[in-house]
Amino acid sequence: MSDSLLKDYMKFSFLLLPLVLIIFICAYFEVGVPEKNEIESQAKISSKQSVQLMLLGTTQDAGYPQINCKKSCCASLLAKGEVGGRVVSLGLVDQKENKKYLFEATPDIITQLSSLSTMAGTNKSSDVPDAIFITHAHIGHYTGLMYLGKEAMDAQGLPVYTMPRMKGFLETNGPWDQLIKRRNIVPMALENGVEVKLSNQVSVIPIEVPHRDEYSETVGFKIYGPKKKVLFIPDIDKWNRWDKSITDEVKDVDYAFLDATFYSGKELNNRDMSQIPHPFIVESFEEFEDLDIQQKEKIIFIHFNHTNPVLNSSSDAYKEVLDKGFKIGVEGKVYEL
Repeated sequence: MSDSLLKDYMKFSFLLLPLVLIIFICAYFEVGVPEKNEIESQAKISSKQSVQLMLLGTTQDAGYPQINCKKSCCASLLAKGEVGGRVVSLGLVDQKENKKYLFEATPDIITQLSSLSTMAGTNKSSDVPDAIFITHAHIGHYTGLMYLGKEAMDAQGLPVYTMPRMKGFLETNGPWDQLIKRRNIVPMALENGVEVKLSNQVSVIPIEVPHRDEYSETVGFKIYGPKKKVLFIPDIDKWNRWDKSITDEVKDVDYAFLDATFYSGKELNNRDMSQIPHPFIVESFEEFEDLDIQQKEKIIFIHFNHTNPVLNSSSDAYKEVLDKGFKIGVEGKVYEL
């Protein structure tokens, strides 16, 4: 070996010596950087303490595409037999308590419960939630209950939280009364503004809102996690018909999932819009105009009619919503609470 090579070897060995000593000491005292499986284990422990909320659907009661729609918004989807979006629903998972909850029993409950189970990390053969919360008696919000009966899931004693009129509606009308008689579901009466504590880190408060209450009251929900709060109002007539300030309610939470059924009053040329009142998105722009950007970013628009142009991410309406600082609900998105 030449003198130059010998010197290089000695220099390299000298640099390696401290590293060798560190490895030896760590091995001897069984300390050091955690191994990969140890890091994964710590991550799992952390996730078991968390609460997650998933947006399970974003469209109005009749879904997207909508039955018998011959317009361009639905024609291609119907021709291909594809679903553009599921009906509005939220799924909540309390990892610490190993429980999951569904908000709204929609006509898409089958796949929504499967998505909820996937998020919860449970076996898909056990899609039964620990409870269901329902806002009101319009078709997209409660008719999924039919799949809990003997012809399908045959659930056993599943708590279903509703307001008093909604509870009475289920108890006195078929086929819903059969679910109760067979104890597929157990109606649980909610009270406006009164907290339902689901665990030490999760609670729910119903808040009455004005809507077309043919068969029941209508509520939104405030959902409290260990760190963050959610406002969920999929249906309301108009913001100015409510006895509460929607801007104050937005300021009080971290996420606000709000009714945005129509972009404007121009979408339906064959229906009397006064008979199906909802806050137009363009009206919400004005309602929330004075909010700062941090507050606007809390607002996530949902409950889109099949005609709503924001369903098309390439539309000018979609871009305008984002440009103004608001968000558009994305099915499957998960929020940590």
